[in-house]
Amino acid sequence: MDEKVKEQILKVRDTGLTNMFDINAVQRIAYEMDFHELVIFIEEEKAAYVRFILTGEE
Repeated sequence: MDEKVKEQILKVRDTGLTNMFDINAVQRIAYEMDFHELVIFIEEEKAAYVRFILTGEE
């Protein structure tokens, strides 16, 4: 995970609009915020995304 994706995850989290485990909602919010890298990252690296949400490890 690169720094850009990490920053995008944190910005989506900071909106408080969804539970970060609701992956579909996270992708929708990311898309609306023009965080296309995050949308693609979740599609391609779902396990890495969940690991980061659970543990903070990249």
